[in-house]
Amino acid sequence: MSEQKKINPSLPVLLGVMGDPIAHSKSPAMHNAALQAAGVNGMYMPLHVHPNQLDAAVRGIVALGYRGVNVTIPHKEQVMQYLDVIDESARLIGAVNTIVNESGTLTGYNTDGIGYVRSLREEAVPELAGKRIAVLGAGGAARGVIYALALEKPERISILNRTADRASALASDLRSHGLGEISGSGMEEAAAVLATADIVINTTAAGMHPHMHDVPVDPALIREGTAVSDLIYNPLETRLLRESRLRGCIVHGGLGMFVYQGAVAFEHWLGIPAPVDTMRRAVLNSFKV
Repeated sequence: MSEQKKINPSLPVLLGVMGDPIAHSKSPAMHNAALQAAGVNGMYMPLHVHPNQLDAAVRGIVALGYRGVNVTIPHKEQVMQYLDVIDESARLIGAVNTIVNESGTLTGYNTDGIGYVRSLREEAVPELAGKRIAVLGAGGAARGVIYALALEKPERISILNRTADRASALASDLRSHGLGEISGSGMEEAAAVLATADIVINTTAAGMHPHMHDVPVDPALIREGTAVSDLIYNPLETRLLRESRLRGCIVHGGLGMFVYQGAVAFEHWLGIPAPVDTMRRAVLNSFKV
């Protein structure tokens, strides 16, 4: 948790999320519930920012007195060039999803990976050290998750991607930072990798609404008893998770990652514990509207 921030109690705390598109985001529902539960006078708003307006939008954080914002697709990489300070983990990941405004100085963080690991440990796999982990996908989401997983000292992390060269390049880059045994290969190696994996993690968009029938890999390749995790939270249970559950696997959906990455961001902004249970309920309720 971040140290106590200098918040003027007489003014509402302004927060938001920048993205394009943004109307679908569950972050406003989650964070407004969190602010109310924490007794903080504030509001969190969706901010529709086109890519060609990103520079102006970031300057607007300071001009309008925002305490901070989240950053989502497609701005997580591009926004870094407009910030004053980049946290070390965000620099290594190559993406920022949380910005804190401290008296006009904008600092970028990445809470995705740490939020994911917190969720995975609390909801599915309490101990990650020594585990053999297979990660499906080699994009920005995979990079953040793998970075955070590597800090937990697993036995090895194997990246599987449709483009083998991209998986190998990501693995090589992460190994160069001393993050342990990480390898990358194409999906033709999936059967061999999944046969020995303790944990399988989908970081791709396969199975996300509205393409809910898609799967990133044949679930029949996954051993019974394996922990299968999916970063997708809409739907709450993807086809990959449903079929893995029926095969006797431990399943872990993306809702927890979404909630915990938001909780870490909340703590960066306000320096107080995030009301995680309230945040989770708010997101679940938003699906019912």
